Amino acid sequence: MRILFLEIDHEADWAVASIGAAFIGAYLREHGHESSMYRVAYDAPLDRVVDHVRAVGPDLIGVSLTSRQWLRAREVVGHVREHLDIPVIAGGLHPTFASQRVLAAPGFDYACLGEGEVAMLELVGALEAGGFPRDGIRSIGARGGPPALIREPFEPIDALPFMARDHLDEHPSLRHFVTQRGCPFPCTYCAARQFSDLYDDGYKSYGRRRSLDNVKAEFEAIRDGLGYVIFLDDTFTINHAWVREFCAWYREEVGVGFSLHARVETVNPRMLEELAEAGCRHITYGVESGSERVRREIMKRFATNEQFERVFRWTQDVGIMVTANYIIATPGETRDDIEMTLALHERLAPTDFGYFVFYPYEGTELFRVCRDNGYLPDDYEELPANHRRSILRLPDLTPDDIEHYYERFTEVHVRDTVARLGTEASVADRAIAETMIRDRAAVG
Repeated sequence: MRILFLEIDHEADWAVASIGAAFIGAYLREHGHESSMYRVAYDAPLDRVVDHVRAVGPDLIGVSLTSRQWLRAREVVGHVREHLDIPVIAGGLHPTFASQRVLAAPGFDYACLGEGEVAMLELVGALEAGGFPRDGIRSIGARGGPPALIREPFEPIDALPFMARDHLDEHPSLRHFVTQRGCPFPCTYCAARQFSDLYDDGYKSYGRRRSLDNVKAEFEAIRDGLGYVIFLDDTFTINHAWVREFCAWYREEVGVGFSLHARVETVNPRMLEELAEAGCRHITYGVESGSERVRREIMKRFATNEQFERVFRWTQDVGIMVTANYIIATPGETRDDIEMTLALHERLAPTDFGYFVFYPYEGTELFRVCRDNGYLPDDYEELPANHRRSILRLPDLTPDDIEHYYERFTEVHVRDTVARLGTEASVADRAIAETMIRDRAAVG
């Protein structure tokens, strides 16, 4: 059977394509099926998408979606199905937590809940045999059918084939890796832990890390032309023994630079030294807010500002660049809280930083808070998601407040970027950098 995954872009900036489709595509290929990926640019004419799908001639179309992608995906899929009678399945975080609403939208026939490798293989087999079985498929909801029951996580995780890298749309010489599934932390704005909690034993059953031998084998398979690596794990620095063994091996056998995501609670000076010696050039830490009240009471993040300052200093002392991420306009946040974030940023002095207006992702605890407290408008699914504006009706922040602080963060970003370019940068280089930052901020 021939499966085509559509990667739905909802903004201009390039990003690696959905890793879920890359894993599922590899798994389907391992079992004798064809799988390919087509990237739908955020401004691609819909008729061009139809022409590409028609040319490929798939038997099934798959889309992997977050809530931010949903509005654009609904438009794309609806248009494709007006012209082509090809079944469509949606998977990923949004369909997992909003499967019935996804299936109510024109063009969507199936929704996959949770991990999709085995469920997709069963669906493909059923469609080849004549249609969706009357007694259903675990983790697959069908249009007009009852809610699906989720199946157990894939075990053993080392038995999964390596990602189909032609599904990732990677830049030349840059490779992305995933060494684990699941996140043990209870952040209320993120669906990762809620994804784990779908299973009876929560993170205990869902949190799995690949063996180091399995990770080594994937590196051997893509070694030619390897120039840089980005680890996509939510928190790479879980399990210090595994990380220490990885660093020793990677330093001797791979040696190219790499980036990762970490939490300040999971690193110490020794680990950071070992990561730097192994080739780690860049770590992203989620700071989110400079208000300890917001982090503790609203986000369920319990690190102190002192911990952030200490870990940022440790990281930079060993020569690793640091990116900080901040969230603006979290429900319950005030202007004073955002001022604390700006003040903490000055003390952290990261190499770079990202800043995003809060968006309520389906399935998260904060989504339920927004819905239950009337912050979420009835037509929220019709409102485009971007990083600049909130779709919420917040009691403590007005749209003008949010606009003001987004511009404040943009000004700081311009200032920091120009300073990082240094005195040797030309006036033209600085102007280009400022224009790029402001254009990105304007698009959101």
